[in-house]
Order: sequence, then C-alpha cells, then structure tokens
Amino acid sequence: MKVLAAMSGGVDSAVAAARAVDAGHDVVGVHLALSRMPGTLRTGSRGCCTIEDSSDAWRACEKLGIPFYVWDFSERFKADVVDDFISEYAAGRTPNPCMRCNEKIKFEALLDKAISLGFDAVATGHYAKIIDGPGGRELHRAATWTKDQSYVLGVLTAEQLAHCYFPLGDTPSKDLVRAEAAERGLSVAQKPDSHDICFIPDGDTRGWLAEQIEMESGPIVGPDGEQLGEHDGAQAYTVGQRRGLKLGRPAADGKPRFVLEIRPKENTVVAGPRELLAVDDITGIRLSWAGAPVAEEATGEWFGIDLQIRAHADPVPARARVQKDHTEHDDARLVVELEEPLQGVAPGQTAVMYQGTRVLGQATIDTARSRHYQPA
Repeated sequence: MKVLAAMSGGVDSAVAAARAVDAGHDVVGVHLALSRMPGTLRTGSRGCCTIEDSSDAWRACEKLGIPFYVWDFSERFKADVVDDFISEYAAGRTPNPCMRCNEKIKFEALLDKAISLGFDAVATGHYAKIIDGPGGRELHRAATWTKDQSYVLGVLTAEQLAHCYFPLGDTPSKDLVRAEAAERGLSVAQKPDSHDICFIPDGDTRGWLAEQIEMESGPIVGPDGEQLGEHDGAQAYTVGQRRGLKLGRPAADGKPRFVLEIRPKENTVVAGPRELLAVDDITGIRLSWAGAPVAEEATGEWFGIDLQIRAHADPVPARARVQKDHTEHDDARLVVELEEPLQGVAPGQTAVMYQGTRVLGQATIDTARSRHYQPA
C-alpha cells in the first residue's frame, strides 16, 4: 500500500510512520506548512506547526529512510481554521480549531491531494482505531483511554475513513511510544506533547482575539437583567468561564459566578451561579457520520448514545434523534436529550456521539438549553 505519512514533527507521527515502514508499505513523509510567516507560530515545541517541528519531521524521515516533502497549506489553513475561529468567536460561539483543522486540512485538503497523487492512505499519529464493521469501516476509541483522540476525529466521513491509517490505535500507553522512538534512534523520543492553539503565539487567546475583532466595553448582567459589572469585549468570553469577570462584588450567597451566555448583538455577557450552567437539551447543526449512519437516522426515531463535548471530557448518557428540516442551508439537525445535566456547554463546541467505543458522528452545538435557565 502506498502511504502518505503526515509528519507533525512530534513523537507520535514519527513512530506511526516507522510502523508503516515496518509493515512493508511504500511510505512518503510530508509536513504541512500552515503559515506564510512561520516565525509567528509558537516555538519551543508547544504547538504543532513551528519551524522546529518541520526540522524534527525532516530528521525523522531521514532516520527512517523515506522521502520528505513540505506542502504549503497556509492559505487553506487561514481560511478554514483561523478565519473560522475568529468569525465563530465574533458570533459569540466557542469553536474547536483542532477539530476544524482535522476536518478541513488533515483529512480533506491533505487526503484529497494524497489520493490525486496515487496514495492509498494517509497515516497519522492519532490514537484511534478503525475497525471493519458490518456496515463498513468504523471509527473506534484507542486502546488506552487516557490518550484516546477519537473525539477530534469525529468529523471524519465514511469516504475519508476508507483512506485513513492510524498505526498507534492499539498501543497501550504513550510511554511505550516514547520508548520505541528511543530504540529507533528518533530524536523526538522525549519531545513534549503539543498543547494550546498553534496560531496564537503566546497562548493568550483573549489578547489575540482583541487584535482580530473590534471589541467594545459593555455590561455584565445577571439572569434577571441586573447589571453586575462591565466587560471589555463580549466576544472574548465563553460559556462556563469563571476567571476574568472582575465583577468587584460577590453574589448574595457568596458563591462565584460563571458566564451563562454571550449576546454579541447586544454586546452583553450574562453571568450567574454554577447551577444555571447545567444543560439538559442540546441541538446540533452540520451533522456528519463517521461511517454508516444509524438506522434511526432515516426514521427520526430516538437512539441511545454517549455524548462527549470536549476532547478530554467524560461522555454522558443521552438519547438523540435526527430532525430533517429540509431547509436550504441545513437539512438535518441533531436533537439530544441528556439523562443527567451537563455543565458549561457552549454553542460552537463539537458534540461527538458514541455507542460503546464506536464513534457514530458529530454535530456543532447550536443551542444548549437548561430547564432552569433559558438563554435569550
């Protein structure tokens, strides 16, 4: 099999490429250049697309004896990830840029180019498994829960899964991957894991957004409309946030307040007690299936799921159904009723559906409703 190995410059992608070589595949390594000005991206191995990362990827390919290329996806990355991130925050939503990068860059732009060049599959260092099920290929959680990355892959479609290759899916721990890298003589064996958002140089999301979005000060109000304080830009807040409110006076009960809602059109932030963050019902848009959809997708009937709304959050039991709207822009919505309330759910986040270890699909959260508090 002809395999294109996506080389981030980290230990996981290096070992994944090495295993693809050991399996007898014809492997070519590629690093994605995601900025025309790489110096503006994070250095010190805190991101995943820096100048140092490109050099580390090249050294890994040289050690493995495979060809290495750098592909310039900077324009696509800016349009589909960075600009999307800005527009979502401007609209009062909380996006996941890594999710969008997987969807639009690594498993759309990269995969499309790989297939057009005659590659059979793209290999990455993600911790997830692909299993051949009765309805076709299925995406499943990795063998180790602590490193499972199936959540951020929930945007993959059946067509994309047919060309994905995850060599690390059955590996019990990251320590074993690092040990294997050291045995192979790969210089990235002890390289720190990447964290944070790669296109925000200092990790200060709020400060970075202030340079991208025109922000104005406005009121912070309670659920009853009483003004509690003032903010310096509603778009830089997110639902569930506690720090940075700077209200100056405590609540009557002495308990902390949290962001309950962002109203960008009114330039208003709503804050209140933690219990009002508890969400009971969710609706999602941009629904996609990671493999064959469930049978109930066609009938609109309820089906049982476990729902996960963050990469490292615990899944919660729920039931879901697909509502066909037959409108011009959105022909299907995901409706979810949670068996137990979920804290701090923000519009713009990604809701990934599971049944057991299998990823069913995902949707972008459009509304999150509480029986005790209804956003405007």
